[in-house]
Amino acid sequence: MDRIQEVLNLSAPPIAIGFSDEPPAGLERWPGGAVPAGCVFWREAMKGRAFYTVPADHYNCAVGAYTHAIRLSSERGTQLEDTLKFMVVKEYLRMEEVPGIPTLEKAPAFISYAPVETAPFRRDLILIAAKPAAAMLIYETALRSGAGAALANTLGRPACAVLPLASRTGVASLSLGCMGNRTFTGLPDEELYVCIPGGRWDSLVSKLTEIGRANSAMQQHYRNHKAQFAGVS
Repeated sequence: MDRIQEVLNLSAPPIAIGFSDEPPAGLERWPGGAVPAGCVFWREAMKGRAFYTVPADHYNCAVGAYTHAIRLSSERGTQLEDTLKFMVVKEYLRMEEVPGIPTLEKAPAFISYAPVETAPFRRDLILIAAKPAAAMLIYETALRSGAGAALANTLGRPACAVLPLASRTGVASLSLGCMGNRTFTGLPDEELYVCIPGGRWDSLVSKLTEIGRANSAMQQHYRNHKAQFAGVS
């Protein structure tokens, strides 16, 4: 089991995501056929798979392509506009919210995915599916290691926008997981995502034991304090 996965009691290992102009050496292209959305690749990497994708692999989710700055092929016509209009009609989204959705600065030619400890490519972002208790420890560790801000960046929909959000801000960012993501990936109701800029990952990992030890000490302190109050179970 991945060491960080074990320490944080995660259901899946953290994954690395890399953006590149060339296909990573020693990595195969996604072999599984068409998927409904690019976030499906997150879950596949969390299962232990390592692979890269090309922009066309992300065409089936117009909003996901948008957050990755990927232009849809001409034969897809107005797919993005049609998707956004449908979301507006269903009162899921307001059109004025669209300009505020984070996007990558440029479309990557190749997007790679793998468990973080075995990723054979440059780790641009680290993505973690975590329960709130584990997310709290990651947040505190990010603060201690310089990878986070006191007021954490958090968004709901679309979940994939957490990637450009973390990339552009350079600090740990959270996604509550949108309905599409939870449907396509099977993300449990009790989990959310934390995204860490790849360049900050090693320093964050180095502080995790320290933060875990501090929280264990505080937990015992709070238990002792709680025990002084009758009737509090």
